[in-house]
Amino acid sequence: MNKTLLLIMCDFLLLNLLALTSWEKAEPPSQQKVTAVKQVEASAPAVNADMLELMRVSLEDEKSSREQLTAQLSSTQTTLTEREQNVAHLAQQKNQLEGALATTSANVKELESKYSNATNEAFLTKEQLAKMQRELEERKAEAERQAASLAVLERQNSDARQRIENLNIKVGVAEQEKGLLKQNLAEAKQQVEVERTERIKVQAQTAQLTEGVGQLAEKSGELSKEIRDNKPVNPNVIFADFLANRVSTAITTRRPGLFSPTLKDKTAQTILVTDGERTYALMHVSDTPFFLSFENPPDYEQITGKLSRGTFGTPFKELRFLAADPRIVVAPVDDALAALMGAKIYKLATDIFKASEALLVRADDGKYGETPFRIDTANPGYVQVDNRIVTRLFGEFTPKSGDLMFSKQGDLIGIMVNNGYCAVLGSFRASQTLKVGDTVTQPKTGPIFSDLAARWQRLPMKLQ
Repeated sequence: MNKTLLLIMCDFLLLNLLALTSWEKAEPPSQQKVTAVKQVEASAPAVNADMLELMRVSLEDEKSSREQLTAQLSSTQTTLTEREQNVAHLAQQKNQLEGALATTSANVKELESKYSNATNEAFLTKEQLAKMQRELEERKAEAERQAASLAVLERQNSDARQRIENLNIKVGVAEQEKGLLKQNLAEAKQQVEVERTERIKVQAQTAQLTEGVGQLAEKSGELSKEIRDNKPVNPNVIFADFLANRVSTAITTRRPGLFSPTLKDKTAQTILVTDGERTYALMHVSDTPFFLSFENPPDYEQITGKLSRGTFGTPFKELRFLAADPRIVVAPVDDALAALMGAKIYKLATDIFKASEALLVRADDGKYGETPFRIDTANPGYVQVDNRIVTRLFGEFTPKSGDLMFSKQGDLIGIMVNNGYCAVLGSFRASQTLKVGDTVTQPKTGPIFSDLAARWQRLPMKLQ
């Protein structure tokens, strides 16, 4: 569509738009505008007729133009087809020419390469010849060096072969030595086994010897102790030891009298002795206010006792009459009090028959002396003292009740119960016990002393 027709159509559409628009809605109607609208409406058919005529003319012109354009287009298409055929033919020729050109270029390049190679070969021939000459000389020199090296290697090879032969000889010798070593090793193993067996035996013997030495040392210690225990001590030393360690006992009794209580007291010198468990002060009944009687045995109201050494004193708590002999009286002493007292605590002699003599000590007057003693098979708890041989007693005195008998080693054997027999102490088991103290009210003591007197009377006459 050409531009003229397009403008005509735009004008036509604009006029129709103006003619069909209701202008009265936009503003109030006026006389002048109404008149103009009516004139437009009156002239509208005439304008439309002109426009249609104009459009028809335009359409005819457009049709004519289109036919011309169609003819031109057909001609142009024919020409374009021919040109396309020519272009295709030309493209084919171009391809052929390009192929030929590529072949020619390749040939040219090949010829140029051949020419360049030939030129280079001709140019490099002299340099290559010189280079080859130099390489030949270098190779000759290298060959000479290799020949020299080969000679050295030959010498080294010869030396190596010689060393190998020497090594072979040494290997042979080593093999022989190895065989000898194996044989020696086997013999050594046998010797080791023998020595091991011997060592085991020696160790066993050593263990036995060690055990024997230990037992011997133990026995030696026991023997030394036994020797020390059995070594006699000078009687003077024993008596001096006794004097330095004796303690004093003081016992007071009170019993009813006809008009007033009867008081009786007794002091004595004694020692402290132990049975391995407790410590006791040892006395004979004659060292106390007590007496044994069947007729009118005493009933004591109060009994007090005191043990002292130097300025230290401590009261008794009880008195025991031993089952071994009713005339032996002991007062238990606490270990702490005994330690505070500082006196020696004597041990009991264990084997009194290792010697046939003993030391008799009298505590009150300080007399002492050695005397023989012997076993009384009828009374195993006693030993008999030979009081008829008074000339062997230092101080020349006859034994009596209450004397203390010591072994030659200084341990206590017992106490004389009369002038001929000594009660051997081993047990401090009591048959009767009396509570002692200022605040202790005694029960009837008559039966106790009656029982003690009966036991005393039942003893053999020689022991009474």
